[in-house]
Amino acid sequence: MTLRLTTTPQVSPAFPETDSFLETDRLALRPATAADAPHLLALDNDPAVMRYINGGRPTSAEDIRDRTLPRLLHDHACTGTRGYWIAWEKDTGAFLGWFELRPLDDHDPAVVELGYRLNRAAWGRGYATEGARALVDKGFTDLGVQRVTANTMAVNTGSRRVMEKTGLTFLRAYTEDWPEVIEGSEHGEVEYELTREAWQRGR
Repeated sequence: MTLRLTTTPQVSPAFPETDSFLETDRLALRPATAADAPHLLALDNDPAVMRYINGGRPTSAEDIRDRTLPRLLHDHACTGTRGYWIAWEKDTGAFLGWFELRPLDDHDPAVVELGYRLNRAAWGRGYATEGARALVDKGFTDLGVQRVTANTMAVNTGSRRVMEKTGLTFLRAYTEDWPEVIEGSEHGEVEYELTREAWQRGR
């Protein structure tokens, strides 16, 4: 799971409305393109953004090209969509980061993982919850989703609050053997979930 970049917004020309996958009151989400690489590189090079991902270590342009972009550009036939979307602020055209609603099985939309990584300029403004709620609703309404899961480090209280505000509830705590230990990983990971039935009850 993820959250959060730069202390000032990165502004790009507003993209055509037809490119939007989903819009909220303040956000527009659209599929990623290779042209997003500079924004993604800046996002992943803010130590605060990456604190709970890799301990804040730098990311190279090659990492973005060879690892990040292929993941964000992957099409999932089972939902007819990408699993990741670039988020922009509608009023300003500022790049905010990305959201994830990705099928865990490329051939079955039943279980999807929710994620988000937003820049520091977007923190504390409710954008993560706004985008996450809209994606979850879209998943249950249009994409055949039956269960949403989300994971983060146990100490990542900010991300856990977003999960809870989005309607997910705590499922379990667990530990994994990571190749590189980062501060706080000794406290383990947590998983949250929201089923279609619980989502319908909460509407």
